[in-house]
Amino acid sequence: MFETVIGLEVHVQLNTKTKLFCACPTSFAEQQNSNTCPTCLALPGALPVVNKEAAIKAMRLGYAINANVNHTSNFDRKSYFYPDSPSAYQITQLSKAIVQKGELFIDLPNGTQKRIGMTQAHLEADAGKNMHEGQYSKVDLNRAGTPLLEIVSDPDMRSADEAVAYLKKLHSTVRYLDISDANMQEGSFRCDVNVSIRPKGQEAFGTRVEIKNINSFKFVAAAIAYEVQRQTEAYEDGVYEQEVSQETRLWSVDEGVTKSMRGKEEAADYRYFPDPDLRPLVVTEEMIAEAKQMPELPDAKVKRYVEELGIKADAAHVITAEKEMANYFEEMLVHGAVAKTAVTWLTSELLGRLNKVGQSIENSPVDAKTLGTLVSKISDASISGKGAKEVLDHMMKNASRDIDALIEELGLAQVSDDGAILAIIDEILAKNQEKVAEYKSGKEKLFGFFVGQTMKASKGSANPGKVNELLKQRLS
Repeated sequence: MFETVIGLEVHVQLNTKTKLFCACPTSFAEQQNSNTCPTCLALPGALPVVNKEAAIKAMRLGYAINANVNHTSNFDRKSYFYPDSPSAYQITQLSKAIVQKGELFIDLPNGTQKRIGMTQAHLEADAGKNMHEGQYSKVDLNRAGTPLLEIVSDPDMRSADEAVAYLKKLHSTVRYLDISDANMQEGSFRCDVNVSIRPKGQEAFGTRVEIKNINSFKFVAAAIAYEVQRQTEAYEDGVYEQEVSQETRLWSVDEGVTKSMRGKEEAADYRYFPDPDLRPLVVTEEMIAEAKQMPELPDAKVKRYVEELGIKADAAHVITAEKEMANYFEEMLVHGAVAKTAVTWLTSELLGRLNKVGQSIENSPVDAKTLGTLVSKISDASISGKGAKEVLDHMMKNASRDIDALIEELGLAQVSDDGAILAIIDEILAKNQEKVAEYKSGKEKLFGFFVGQTMKASKGSANPGKVNELLKQRLS
């Protein structure tokens, strides 16, 4: 039996307005090579200046993950020769990163949490983008110099599920902190996966293989599963040392396999040395105070929802997984929704309808104020749950509007007037004298029949609680 050992290196593109060492904008999808200047093109004589906003955002993550935030950190040059790097080196932090020794807690299926250590998070400049068209290759340097925060975990994960849980928690955290949009499709949140196996009980790590630049949770899980199987089969076939080497591999989405890319470079291969153009980054008290200003994070929200609102932990985790979902839920409460009822209508009724039409909470045709108001109408018996579903279905196809007017227009207002309900009940009992006699002789199950007939006659508009109460009075 083997144990899987996984560590992740996640590259998060910080959502600063300008690049890490110059004033060029970081906007996405601009005309190729338009967001460039002498500094990010590495022209002679151009000098870098550190982006203060990027440093504060890096520090904010550090405080959020209980890390050591260094008040002094250093920049280093990492040498490599690729067309998308005009300087032939990357400015990064090797000797002393701005954030070191943090932690993140992931939720396990059994309801417990597992601590994942964070080695460090360091600032570095992104490279440009290579584009291949037929026989030609082109380079777009708009992205060159964009600020990245590389977050390196300890090798604490033992399965693909744990790796994905860690990634989702980190993805959620950086979005709550508003330090990145973490858009995986645009490459704002991508990761390198380090995978090895070892016989259970062995302390020494096996040979580590790095899988580069994976940009979806699904592909991370698939790449780990494939690589674990490849390494396990090599070990069992007695060819582990020949087949598994410390190398960099790529994940082929089309073929569902990892492929060798190059031998894994060591630190010496990159010829790191202190950047001579950048002095140590020294943070000020003002920067520290700004970095510590952060919103309520997912774990704190879950705790508050469970303890103060009485929501089940599973539901609280679902709601807090995305910042937009939590914001939507809390706005529903502001507009009168009872917490437990709001959970059901948000996670089951609204999300179920959104999933059917391929929409997300961000572009929901029903806003939080409208759904919160509708849910409050259920609680105060202005409308039945069945009627509310009809209203929600109507609003999914039409723009959100005044709930009271819509309930009135659709004829779904719930009747709670005793006189109106008694008139319906008396008519039902008069038409079913035989069943009334049977009920009074002991067939109490017939009570459900009378409730059903009354609700049917009222077209679902009668308050079910009132119907039960008044029927018991009449039948007794």
